[in-house]
Amino acid sequence: MNEKLLSFIWQFQYFEKSNLMTDDGLTVQVLKTGTMNTDSGPDFSGARIILNNLEWAGDIEIHVNASDWTKHDHQTNHSFESVILQVVWNNDQKIIRKDGTELPTISLNGLVQKKTILRYQDLIGSSQIIPCESQFAEIGDIEKYSMLDRVLMERMQTKSENVLALWMVNKSDWEETAYQLLGQHFGFKLNDVCFLRLCQNIPRKVLLQQHGDLFKIEALLFGGSGLLPENPSDEYTTRLAEEYRYLAQKYQLKEPLNGSEWKFLRLRPAGFPTLRLAQLAQFLADNDKVFNTLTNTNSITELHKIFNLRQSEYWTTHLQFGKTSGKSTPKMGTESSNNLIINVTIPLLFAYAKSLNRLEYQDKALQFLSEIPAENNRITRIWKNLGMKVETSADSQGLIQWYNDYCIPKRCLQCSIGAKLIRSN
Repeated sequence: MNEKLLSFIWQFQYFEKSNLMTDDGLTVQVLKTGTMNTDSGPDFSGARIILNNLEWAGDIEIHVNASDWTKHDHQTNHSFESVILQVVWNNDQKIIRKDGTELPTISLNGLVQKKTILRYQDLIGSSQIIPCESQFAEIGDIEKYSMLDRVLMERMQTKSENVLALWMVNKSDWEETAYQLLGQHFGFKLNDVCFLRLCQNIPRKVLLQQHGDLFKIEALLFGGSGLLPENPSDEYTTRLAEEYRYLAQKYQLKEPLNGSEWKFLRLRPAGFPTLRLAQLAQFLADNDKVFNTLTNTNSITELHKIFNLRQSEYWTTHLQFGKTSGKSTPKMGTESSNNLIINVTIPLLFAYAKSLNRLEYQDKALQFLSEIPAENNRITRIWKNLGMKVETSADSQGLIQWYNDYCIPKRCLQCSIGAKLIRSN
């Protein structure tokens, strides 16, 4: 037994309640179990119970052993003075409150059906990728897709909170935030950190001073990246280095990143950071207002046009400085464009909706998600094999969240599917 399962049992009242009594003989009637508390303090707040015909309102504390009350120093914490009932598995110690009275305690050991505990143990002990994989087909589509809707919104909530945290760092400047977020995701995971640091080192106001001059923007990005070679071997690279030295001194820019920090291994040539930097430079040359451009666009078609980026001429024949490629390097493809829409435009819209309490921006984001094809990766294929429909990016984003946030850490009690399997008759 553990506190998570015990809390679950209390929350849904999965124990024998007829003739329910505290361990010191008080009759108990549960009127309201209380609301589970995810912060510090008692486990359930706002509960209502009747003890020997006297109604009490307050909080409920859950422990495996009653002695955990003193082990956790609750007796010295004012937050626990509102506790009206302790629910335990083993009552190994009487708890005396500050007023000298005994804290009423219920022991659930012996009141819970063994099959409930066994079902929980089967899920937690499962070696399957999805803990409930062998039982997943037993659950109806309504429950499955209701859970999918829930985890999609949880994922969007998490992403929007990350955007809002960056927005706060940027002193509520949406354009600076959008620029940094866009830059970060041009790293396409492997180089995210370097891209974000680069954009934080080169403020947007410096880029605006270049008035859409692609070459100067390239000089700032490549120079700040630390990827410019010390001894340029061609005219373009030489000019870039000279321009960067001038701009860095003019705007008193921070020291460049270390070029060795950038990752090229295990990347397809189209994903090389040099090529992505060139494409980012093209985007910034075309769009002075990143936030305005991305959030005021009203269709996926328009967004795809915005991200239909063809890098400057040098980078159509090069993947690295001074090394010509055997064939023409590609412009940004649809898959990469969709990736940026999902990870930049959608979170920006959700964050903006939350900051203004304007649901129309959230609705627009959800509409975009429903128009983008689902991502095809290891996680989405797992769910597809279990019979889930994976048609749009709304589906795939939700399923990724479900897998990472519930299945991997085996949070089956918090998953509506796992909870239903555990409590089924």
